[in-house]
Amino acid sequence: MVFQGEVLSIGALLDRAQTAPAAVPAVGVGVRHTAAENADRSAALLAAGDTLEACWRFGILQTLDDYTSTLRRGGVQVAAEVFTDEPAPTGSVELDAAFAALADHLAERDGWRAQAWALEPARRADRWFPAVPAIFRGEAEQDSPRAFRQRGIFITGRSLNRA
Repeated sequence: MVFQGEVLSIGALLDRAQTAPAAVPAVGVGVRHTAAENADRSAALLAAGDTLEACWRFGILQTLDDYTSTLRRGGVQVAAEVFTDEPAPTGSVELDAAFAALADHLAERDGWRAQAWALEPARRADRWFPAVPAIFRGEAEQDSPRAFRQRGIFITGRSLNRA
């Protein structure tokens, strides 16, 4: 086998593989979609007459998926950049609070510092249960993560589970 201009045996290749330096993050790894972009799309959905629950699924859960994908590809510091730019108001206090809650929750969970916009007390809903059927509201009040509960958003332990 030829490796970087050298002719090596299979054994020599295996030896090199075992002593190779740690993997370097892939070139071009970065944020592809941000919370701010998803908030803009959510605002457009609301303006077109979509429900808050549809905007929860598209805006908040899509942002969670974007964050998770970026986390896997580039690590915590790159993933935190999903929340660098402040989302503009969507036209819904519930969604605005949910974007802040998600940023705060993920920062706490993964050990990075949430942006100042995510900690603003004004980003608060008045007892919103996004996509939580009435039968599960007691569970949501009990299970909701701190970042959501503090902002008046109540979700079940399964609400942020993704496939």
